[in-house]
Amino acid sequence: MARITVEDCVDKVANRFDLVLLAAHRARALSKGAAITIEQDNDKPAVIALREIAEQTIPAGDMREGLIHSIQKQVEIDEPEAVAAPVLPHALRPMLGRDDPSIDAKIDTMSEEALLRALEQQVPEEPSFKGEGPSGAPQGRRYERFAAGHDGS
Repeated sequence: MARITVEDCVDKVANRFDLVLLAAHRARALSKGAAITIEQDNDKPAVIALREIAEQTIPAGDMREGLIHSIQKQVEIDEPEAVAAPVLPHALRPMLGRDDPSIDAKIDTMSEEALLRALEQQVPEEPSFKGEGPSGAPQGRRYERFAAGHDGS
C-alpha cells in the first residue's frame, strides 16, 4: 500500500482548501455507504477519498457539485417560461408618473430665509394642559373621580 500525501492531490485540485472540503465530503459519503472506485486495501474513508482524488477515479467537478448540492438548503429550479409576454405597441403603453413634463405640476421652491419668515408669521395655538381633549374638556376617569369628590383611594 502506497502512502497518499496532499502533494499527490494538489495537482488534481488546485486549492488546498477545496481539496480538504472535497475529500471530507467524499469520506463522509464513503462512510454512509457510497461505492468505492478503487481498491479498499483496508484503508479508512479519508485515505480512500484522497486516493480517489489522486487517481482521478471520480472527477473533481462532480465531487464539487455533490458538495454544493449537499450544503444547499433550498434548491431553486429555473424553468424557462413557455411563451414570453408580448410587448405592447408604444401607442398603447400607459403613461406613468413624470413621463410627460407638460402635464406635471410645477413645484414651488422656497429659500430657507423665506421659510423662516413664513414660520415666524404664524400665530401659535393656545397652550393646553396634559389630558385635555380637542374640545378643551378634560378627559379620563381620574378627573371624573376628582370632580365627584373621590380621591381614588
